[in-house]
Amino acid sequence: MTFSTTRRTFLAAAAASRARILGANDRVRCGTIGTGGRGQLLTARFQEMGAEMAAVCDVYEPRVRAGLKQASPGARGYSDYRRLLEDKSLDAVIIATPDHLHATHAVAAAGSGKDIYLEKPMAKGIEEGFRIVEAVRRAKRVAQVGTQRRSYDLYREARQIMESGATGEIRLVNAWWVNHQRSLRPAALEGKLDWDLFLGPAPKVPLDPARYFNWLYFRDYAGGMLSGQGAHIVDGIHWMMNSTYPLAVTAAGNRPNIDGAENTETATMSVEYPENYLLVFTVGYKAMRYNLFNDQIQQFHGSAARFDLGREAYSLWPQSSAIEMKPSREKRSPGTFDAATTAHVRNFLECVKTRQDPNATVEMGQSAVIVLAMAIESLRTGRRMVWDAAARRAK
Repeated sequence: MTFSTTRRTFLAAAAASRARILGANDRVRCGTIGTGGRGQLLTARFQEMGAEMAAVCDVYEPRVRAGLKQASPGARGYSDYRRLLEDKSLDAVIIATPDHLHATHAVAAAGSGKDIYLEKPMAKGIEEGFRIVEAVRRAKRVAQVGTQRRSYDLYREARQIMESGATGEIRLVNAWWVNHQRSLRPAALEGKLDWDLFLGPAPKVPLDPARYFNWLYFRDYAGGMLSGQGAHIVDGIHWMMNSTYPLAVTAAGNRPNIDGAENTETATMSVEYPENYLLVFTVGYKAMRYNLFNDQIQQFHGSAARFDLGREAYSLWPQSSAIEMKPSREKRSPGTFDAATTAHVRNFLECVKTRQDPNATVEMGQSAVIVLAMAIESLRTGRRMVWDAAARRAK
């Protein structure tokens, strides 16, 4: 299978393989694996969009109860994802578990015949990401990566501006995401936790509630803020720049400035692309606190204009010799970003019925995974990581 090929033509075979053929008016029946904050939000949002949320699963008992409160009446609760996947009446699953479990859960879900809405980053590592891509395509499943900017109307307008050629040639993209993280979350268990299921493929260590509640900051489970926030930024830039694989990635960062954390909250990465441009992305979560409208930006430095793209705003700045520059196009839509998730869920549910590929395919998700995993390895080793496309690995 060629990774870069986005396939949109598996309608008949996919429909025939489903245990339950869905019509345009059928209600999609779903379950959620991982009902922390994001999983609970998605469970509620799917139900608002017309899905029947018939099951929830989490390794932590209080989160099973919290997930059931967002699910449909009569929904079943599980602690083991394998029991949920045995339910042949489910059409699809939401996977909102820690990064190191994404491949385990997604591959199993595809093998059980479920369509998949998978939170980002799609996988923790490169090999895991390819396993997801191959499992989804082999089983002919619909899989949406949760990079909701690809369904957000403001970003879709931004994409049209970029495609118009208004910026001229782009050789440099600068991006940053800054805010403030004071400390790790308190770590007191208030119910049963299946520690072995949480660890999954990660190294076996004694039960530690701090690692469970703050998994993003531990190397065994995630790449920290650089990959957590970078998943959004890198995918968005890939979309705007029509990019997939990088050529090389170099990263640097501080020692962690949050007590107890292994992954730093302050880091930068430089990504070289075969399209002959450089992306420099910086994440800093020991800066001042920002309103979310102002906490991130992507700047595309073109030969004719600069295009600025934020969370809920964009502006096009034509070349000018004036001290006071003015944008030729601008849009500011504070408070609208939540609608991106609604649009992304709607797109996924429609594709479950039509068997078309959704807006954020697993191939797109894997492009970001490759960059992020290379950045984390560069951060760990101090080396410039080079992508070997033929071997499908970084070296």
